[in-house]
This record gives sequence, structure tokens and C-alpha cells, in this order.
Amino acid sequence: MKVKEVSKLTGVSVRTLHHYDEIGLLVPDDSTEAGYRIYSDENLATLQQILFFRELGFTLAKIKELLTSPTFNRQEAFEMQRTMLLEKRKQLDSMINTIEKTIQHGKGEYTMTNKEKFTGFDFSKNPYENEARERWGDKAVNQSNKKMLGFGEGMQDEMNRIYFKLAELRHLSPESDEAQEAIGEWYVFLNKIGNYSLEAFKGLGEMYVADERFTRSIDEFGEGLAVFMKGAMGVYTKRE
Repeated sequence: MKVKEVSKLTGVSVRTLHHYDEIGLLVPDDSTEAGYRIYSDENLATLQQILFFRELGFTLAKIKELLTSPTFNRQEAFEMQRTMLLEKRKQLDSMINTIEKTIQHGKGEYTMTNKEKFTGFDFSKNPYENEARERWGDKAVNQSNKKMLGFGEGMQDEMNRIYFKLAELRHLSPESDEAQEAIGEWYVFLNKIGNYSLEAFKGLGEMYVADERFTRSIDEFGEGLAVFMKGAMGVYTKRE
């Protein structure tokens, strides 16, 4: 199948499929003489696996690490994903029950305790990822996660501050001095929680647009922010 056919079949955008190819996550098994990507049934099975992992909150980098692990077992992964999704459904059912009680509480039909108001919420850092790591990936907690935990709420506040600052500038040219100063702050911030080369920084900006989930999340700070940041990060990389 060609990329447009895969996009129509799966609902995954052509841009996202191209990005998956570029980062080596889902490389088509063949191509035409004209250079068009050709996806095999095996590629589609891998794409299905990727989408299940995405639904469970795994990053693209982590999915690639898992899929390329020599100990990775596809059937075992599907069984684990089923278990994870059942657990997720159980949590969602619990949250739905909580909101039903909250509605009844608001109508005076039910008296809710403070403890009940927060039943079903889970603020743990993707508990599914740890199990996947133990099976196929790195068992140690990566350095960026350690740093994230170390910064705590202060780090989140700093991240939001930069996002809001960039959102205020998004109607300017990405090449403007104001945009470049702000995106420079973003580069410094990212290197507090990880290790980003300039090339990786540029690639991350491209992902902001290629990955629809990134785009939706970033654009909550202002419509068009993801595209603006991609442009600014590209310019910053070139200048630096």
C-alpha cells in the first residue's frame, strides 16, 4: 500500500507516517522506482503496535527503543498491551463513577466524602512504561526522568512560563530577535532535563508539527504555537 492508502485506512496522517519513516520508527519495506513508499502487511502490523503504545502514553523514542530491542516479542507485547488497556478501562470506569457521584452531590441527591471526590485519579508517571522497560528496554530510570522529578513543580512553572512567552510572540517572525531569545530559553530549559544537541533540538521542533498529539498539547497555549516553535527552533539551530 502507498502512504496515502495507509493514511486513509488507519487515520494516521501522511505527515505523521513520513515522520515515522524519517526517525526510523516505521520504515516501509519497499518503494517504487519513482520513490513512493510501499507499506507491507508487516509494516501495518508494526504500525498497529505503535498506535497501541501511543494510546498508552509511550513516547516515540521509547516505542522505537522497545521495537528495536533484540528481546522484543510482538505477541507478548500485544498481550501486555491488552492487560494495560484493561487496567486503563478500569481506571476510566472508576473516574466515570466519581463524576456521576459528583453530579448527584451537586444536585443534593448524594452526600460525597472528600476522599470519594478523588477516586480514580492516578498521577503516577506512566506506570506501563516501567513494565515494558523491564521486559524489553532499559531497566534503569533514564536521566531526564530523574531530573524532572528533582525539579518538581518549579520546573513545570518554568516550562509554562516559556510556553506563554512564546505564545505571546507567535505572530512575529520566527527569525525575530524576540522569538530567538525566547526559543533560546527553551533550548536551555530542555538541557536542564535532558541532553539535546542542536540537531536533536531541531528534530524536536519538527516533531511538534508532525505528531498531532504534540501539536494539540502545545497549541493549548495559543493556536499556531507548535508551528511557530518549529520555525524558531530551526532558525536557532542554523544560527548557533
